[in-house]
Amino acid sequence: MAGRRFIVEADGGSRGNPGPAGYGAVVRDGDTGLIIAEAAEYIGHATNNVAEYKGLIAGLRAAHELDPEARVDVRMDSKLVVEQMSGRWKIKHPDMRPLAAEAATVLPRSQVEYSWIPRERNKDADRLANEAMDAGKAGRQWEPRARPTAAAAVSAPVDEPLPAPAAPKAGWAGPADLGTPTTFVLLRHGETPLTPEKRFSGSTGSDPALSERGLWQAARAAESLAARGTIQAIVSSPMQRTRQTAGAVADRLGLEVRIEEGLRELDFGDWEGLTFAEVQERHPEDLAAWLGSAKARPTGSSESFTTLTHRAGVARDKILARYSGKTVLVVSHVSPIKTLVRLALGAPPDSLYRMELSAASFCAVQYYADGNASLRLLNDTSHLR
Repeated sequence: MAGRRFIVEADGGSRGNPGPAGYGAVVRDGDTGLIIAEAAEYIGHATNNVAEYKGLIAGLRAAHELDPEARVDVRMDSKLVVEQMSGRWKIKHPDMRPLAAEAATVLPRSQVEYSWIPRERNKDADRLANEAMDAGKAGRQWEPRARPTAAAAVSAPVDEPLPAPAAPKAGWAGPADLGTPTTFVLLRHGETPLTPEKRFSGSTGSDPALSERGLWQAARAAESLAARGTIQAIVSSPMQRTRQTAGAVADRLGLEVRIEEGLRELDFGDWEGLTFAEVQERHPEDLAAWLGSAKARPTGSSESFTTLTHRAGVARDKILARYSGKTVLVVSHVSPIKTLVRLALGAPPDSLYRMELSAASFCAVQYYADGNASLRLLNDTSHLR
């Protein structure tokens, strides 16, 4: 399996050049841009360039620890380091040569690309470098901030309230010391006539309405959410089945539904309305390619999972910006919900095929101000029993 894609942003500074120095580096998920690792250290008396190189090495090592086969895009505001590591400038200073050599050994050169960015786009690494220098001035070393772990979140019982601050009411809340997160309660729409037959039903098919059972499921979901009392806003895919599901909840809670186009289901092209077996019989090569690569598209479709990941990520960011710190019901489909869960976990694309999402099931993801995301719930159907 091919490695993941990371973005490493690194910086270093010296107050005096040379003087008290420190570095900072962040590793971002290449698909979401979310920070998934940080590193910083006070290194004592050194120059800016030494600190910048040490920041680069720390960032590369952090990426290597996450995935030694990852493709890494290094972004720095140091033109010197970028050009030297790219091989376009010679390394003349004797202090720089061993550092450049060390950086080159962390990951194979074929996995790393270097690019220069202006200082204002390197704020996170710069902040960490300054935090490290501040810590050194105070006679200590920089310490990372606490982050919730996805593993701990997934292991929590799905039928019990999770640890929460005093407000809002018990539901899907996270640790208070990380600030108030934005919570997405992800609700898959209720059944349509195509659902029990397991037929592909995307954004370009017949746009079916909810079946009688689907309407019952939507009503039960609305009752469950009303009992929790935590939902503050509702956002829905534009498809009929999601609008009906969201409408049932909105009527019960007295809220309006905001439509977000980016939450629509994948375009399944010529596979719309077919079962998996029928697609396997009619389009075996295309199906095999689709199952093997996130960049492959269903026959006659304009969308791949890579395309879906982009638009779902944009939709997520728009909702986060509009409803920061609130609990939002997001009504969508199998593929977009699985994608949001995958991105929250930093999981590889093929993890989409390892998740089960039942009709009218709940998932919950929390997003923190530091860029971290935490999965709190997956495929909860307890309200349908």
